[in-house]
Amino acid sequence: MVNSVLTPGVTSSRLSKDELAGNFSDLHPPLDGHEALVAADRCYFCYDAPCVTACPTSIDIPLFIRQISTGMPESAAKTIFDQNILGGMCARVCPTETLCEQVCVRETAEGKPVEIGLLQRFATDRLMSEPHPYKRAAETGKQVAVVGAGPAGLACAHRLAMNGHGVTLYDARNKAGGLNEFGIAAYKTVDGFAQDEVDWLLSIGGISQVFGKRLGENLDLDQLRKDFDAVFLAIGLGGVNALGTEGEEKDNVDDAVNFISELRQSEDLSKLSVGRNVVVVGGGMTAVDAAVQSKLLGAQHVTLAYRRGQEQMNASGFEQDLATSSGVTILTNVQPLKVIGNGAAQEVELGYTKDDGNGLELTGETFRLPADQVFKAIGQRLDLDDSGLELAGGKISVDESGKTSLNGVWAGGDCASGGDDLTVTAVAEGRDAAEDIHDKLMNS
Repeated sequence: MVNSVLTPGVTSSRLSKDELAGNFSDLHPPLDGHEALVAADRCYFCYDAPCVTACPTSIDIPLFIRQISTGMPESAAKTIFDQNILGGMCARVCPTETLCEQVCVRETAEGKPVEIGLLQRFATDRLMSEPHPYKRAAETGKQVAVVGAGPAGLACAHRLAMNGHGVTLYDARNKAGGLNEFGIAAYKTVDGFAQDEVDWLLSIGGISQVFGKRLGENLDLDQLRKDFDAVFLAIGLGGVNALGTEGEEKDNVDDAVNFISELRQSEDLSKLSVGRNVVVVGGGMTAVDAAVQSKLLGAQHVTLAYRRGQEQMNASGFEQDLATSSGVTILTNVQPLKVIGNGAAQEVELGYTKDDGNGLELTGETFRLPADQVFKAIGQRLDLDDSGLELAGGKISVDESGKTSLNGVWAGGDCASGGDDLTVTAVAEGRDAAEDIHDKLMNS
């Protein structure tokens, strides 16, 4: 359970099962065939299209939309999967409003972009209902360890298997999927899609799975380097940053990622406990996901508290609007100072902040909010000790191909330097590292 102590303000069954089912239905219902043709017809099929440049996986977006418009959605999906084997999930969770759709010519001219994300979902859903479209190359005899079964690890494993290598995929949890399975709001990926996608991806063959193995605990990097021809690390960011405030240790103060994970794995949302007054500290996607889902579970008052200005929030404008339209109050330029309560949280004391160009500082003005549940969503950190890997900015240092400072070891996804912590970026890094690994294994 997320909550160590259940107080009168933190309880389950705030809403009926029918209400919860409605609240957690698909955020963006899929297009039907006619709707997809209408949406595809809006595309100008630009030469040197800006949407392609904006896509971290460089999908040929005009091509796949043209294929949909000419009645070939399966071919459109193949165009997508050639670049992004997790194109189905990315169609659901990728912040298209800040990537491909933001630079769409239609958006620039009319303020309404081509619905690229929904069209991508339309195509990929079609092909994923059929046998896997890729075949393995001839066996190379090479064996690669992939540590971490999230987006980067899955993308790397698939491309390596497709190139004929044997892959052993390790993960610390009891199932694959990473953040796609455990860390994304339930209303963004419904009906068990994350696991269906994993099963579909693994059906290429050549990939074995080993669960319950965490690097640095019961999985040793030096031993992996001896046992395998190459190693790819996609271990994510396992540590969660602390608030650093008085009272943080009180009950019902928890990490937002734990809350989201428990919610995603729950078979009965009515059994999940949520506070009457919830405060989420942070300004990114995880903070919004925790805040919105608290509201959808039946919390009466949900406040998202962010220490800087609204324009500096990592959550996109769409996500911020989603939060406020769901009933979440967003407070900016406020910082938690103290969690107050007798054993369990009852209030949060916050202070106003300002930044006059010399860094963030408190103004001295404070106020309190009722809070019987507090979620921390202020970023995650790499949880890896004594690995021998060179770090940069608190992450594993890698070059443009994903190579680390250790020979035969590559890394990608959230744990690696240089990325922007998006599913689609992790997929690109896993794919590209796999191609570099393949090149080194076959030409060394």
